[in-house]
Amino acid sequence: MKPLVLSVVDAFAVYGLVALAGQRSWWAFAAMLAGTLAINVIYLGKRRVPAKYLAPGVVLLLLYQVYVVLYTGYAAFTNYGDGHNGTKQDAVAAILAASEVRVPGSPVQQVRIVERGGELGFLVSGRVGSATRPLIPGADADGWRPLTYAEVVARQAEITALRVPVPGQGSLRTSDAVTAATYRSTRRYDERAGTVTDPTGTVYRDDGHGRFVAPDGRALSPGWKVFVGLENFRTVLTDPGIRGPFLGVLGWTFAFAGLSVGLMFALGLGLALVLDRPGLRGHRAYRSLIVFPYAFPAFMAAILWQGLLNSDHGFVNAVLLGGGHVPWLTDPWLAKLSVLAVNVWIGFPYMFLICTGALKAIPPALTEAAQLDGANPWRVLRHVKLPMLLAATAPVLVATFAFTFNNFNVIYMLTGGGPRDASSPVDIGSTDLLISLVYKLAFGGSARNYGLACAVSILIFAVIAAISLAGFRRARRLEGS
Repeated sequence: MKPLVLSVVDAFAVYGLVALAGQRSWWAFAAMLAGTLAINVIYLGKRRVPAKYLAPGVVLLLLYQVYVVLYTGYAAFTNYGDGHNGTKQDAVAAILAASEVRVPGSPVQQVRIVERGGELGFLVSGRVGSATRPLIPGADADGWRPLTYAEVVARQAEITALRVPVPGQGSLRTSDAVTAATYRSTRRYDERAGTVTDPTGTVYRDDGHGRFVAPDGRALSPGWKVFVGLENFRTVLTDPGIRGPFLGVLGWTFAFAGLSVGLMFALGLGLALVLDRPGLRGHRAYRSLIVFPYAFPAFMAAILWQGLLNSDHGFVNAVLLGGGHVPWLTDPWLAKLSVLAVNVWIGFPYMFLICTGALKAIPPALTEAAQLDGANPWRVLRHVKLPMLLAATAPVLVATFAFTFNNFNVIYMLTGGGPRDASSPVDIGSTDLLISLVYKLAFGGSARNYGLACAVSILIFAVIAAISLAGFRRARRLEGS
């Protein structure tokens, strides 16, 4: 069984290594090769028993945690995003291709679409050419296979994007996979000078930020990915169009996380104290009902509440408010109140369970001693139970704050970050948290900016790390006291 599993793993590894070599991703190639060799050495040997159990977890940790963190850090210092996805060579090819026009008087030629080793080509009068192989006299067709009609349909986008160089004339293109004509770009690229010249004589130069820019400020699209240093961080902190919305979202994120944790803890502790009374009838049924919201996945609960709070035909307005029209999710302040209430509803059962366990761990002798000294229930709670509860639950509160700070599910499923702030120059809503802002920068709208989103992610990590460190230090002081 073990040789069979290793064979499958090695087969996938070889496929990945070939693909990475074709893309010239040598760092990833070296990492995959080293990992494959390590796995074979570990599992083919009779020793290294601990490594056999640790290896799968280490591999998954490297893939889904370490690699993601390192790539996020790398992307934060680049201009990676829409219009800056590839290399400079790719950008030049796209810019020249966008300005191609048919060569006047060029004949329409009959072509057949052929393929060899996954590469597409044109077969024209017994000659074959591809994107990497110019169409020249005498080019033989050995090894090239004509595509069937079904294959042509399946790869239509690749075929229409294919350009076969014709020396001294331009390149062949086809729009129907049957005929082709010669096209030539109206722009010229000077590799030595690093400039692009358009038909009007305007010269576009590399501005050092991954774009070709004319003297009047016009830029050609697309650009390419380059290292920009701290520019993304400066944009977040100094650009008026980003800084204002960012600080507003940052403030709301702190308020949302702090109020959520405080209300969850207060509600959970209150219910735990009520149900902790000895001799209370039906306490098991009450506890089951309280824990009920915690049994639902958070995203399902948010979707459920989205329907309940619908301003037109939601249960809250239509039934509880007698047909009222309260804009729970479309008014900025009511939307904030709604997401806060829903988040507390989802999370308070967890605090109830934690507080119940912490109360059970308090020795009854301490409470009895305080009561014998004449302390009323409030003083017993304040001076005996609460300090011990905080010492036990402080790490949980810190972790819950960090989780709520990045609680994407409730915001996205309930309001999508809205309602939209029309005065903001970027796509930001009244209920957006920092994590949903990152999502919108990276994947929302028509101008995705992955580099800027990664920079904001690093800032979020710095904030969470600082708060968690301070919280855990405070928790240690509580334990010591």
